[in-house]
Amino acid sequence: MSQIAVIGTGYVGLVSGAVLSDFGHTVTCVDVDENKIKGLKEGIIPIFEPGLERIVKNNFYYKRLDFTTDIRSSVENNDVIFIAVGTPPAEDGRADLQYVISAATDIAAYMNSYKVIVNKSTVPVGTGQKVKEAMQRILYERGFEYDFDVVSNPEFLREGSAVHDFMHPDRVILGAESEKALNTMRDVYRVLYINETPFVETNLETAEMIKYASNAFLAMKITFINEVANVCEKVGADVQKVAKAMGRDGRIAPKFLHAGPGYGGSCFPKDTRALMKIARDCGESMSLVEATVAANERQKIKMVHKIADALGELNNKSIAVLGVTFKPNTDDLRDAPSLVILPELARRGARLKVYDPAGQKEGSWRFSNIKDSITWCADAYEALRNTDATVILTEWNEFRNLNFDKFKEISAGEYLFDLRNIYDKKTMVEKGFKYYGVGV
Repeated sequence: MSQIAVIGTGYVGLVSGAVLSDFGHTVTCVDVDENKIKGLKEGIIPIFEPGLERIVKNNFYYKRLDFTTDIRSSVENNDVIFIAVGTPPAEDGRADLQYVISAATDIAAYMNSYKVIVNKSTVPVGTGQKVKEAMQRILYERGFEYDFDVVSNPEFLREGSAVHDFMHPDRVILGAESEKALNTMRDVYRVLYINETPFVETNLETAEMIKYASNAFLAMKITFINEVANVCEKVGADVQKVAKAMGRDGRIAPKFLHAGPGYGGSCFPKDTRALMKIARDCGESMSLVEATVAANERQKIKMVHKIADALGELNNKSIAVLGVTFKPNTDDLRDAPSLVILPELARRGARLKVYDPAGQKEGSWRFSNIKDSITWCADAYEALRNTDATVILTEWNEFRNLNFDKFKEISAGEYLFDLRNIYDKKTMVEKGFKYYGVGV
């Protein structure tokens, strides 16, 4: 079993470290945030991710998992070091690598033997080489010639099911330049090898490109079905049946063919823009990706128009909003459609009663500029009470089984804007609702 350090305790770092310790490795998670590390040692999980708390507490108890702010001891005492820090978008769309390079130079500053450095963060093509150069420069300044390898091992974790995705991946990507590094990574992922998980072994640049190409394609798929949905509404077609039929084609597959208010989250918006910048930097264009990004932004505004066209004047209208996170089973609002839709509704004078099972904490500061237009509610029915309309923005399971007799009793509004198509239009109309889905 390997001795592993993971630098960064965000979604990727904490899930990776916890599950690798569950695989039997000894793992140390490192972060500069002293309060976060203190909390993790006390069993306080800083992110909402189903199944993660149990794994963290169990492996911490059995001393396979530990947390520290001490980067020096973590580098000196571990053979494999994962870099899982943030790569936020810069103003021009490119990924900001300052935290990745900082982690790499810290590793080089304390290296005392051969190490395998694993880029787990989503990084542009060429980052592996930049990490090597940064580390070699520090080692030269120190006067040491320790050998090391850099590996690109991109993550494909979906927030809300990240633990499952790490344990049951569709594939594991390993980009490396030596057999020694590949053998080390095969040992790290030995549990997955035994389970016959497909492994793709390639060079650094190809591994880095696989991540961006995959996310951009999925974003395009979502946007494509959203644009089909918009046409369906105009011609009387049902996008759900269109998508179902399309998905039965083995060349297309059914996943990510669900019409809605647009994609969001920490990956698709950032990675599509970064891929566009990578292409521009090397003299190429990604016209399909560029169109995807533009169409996704239009889709969010189309949802506002849908609501306004049905309700008419929005000034002083009371609207229940169910869900603000970009997807269910997460507390993440990064680039969520709600960040566009709610402020635009508020700008038009609507009063918003909002409920999300996990989104209030982050939503409170993200919507601080429209706080006078928002009332946060303790449950769905409190949000529904005495409202003119209801908007379902996130498909949390608890919204899939609303008590519609109670709904109609406490809400004055017949208007239901189901922007995730979780209910059947015919059924809702029969119940007396004025139902508006996406593409149905």
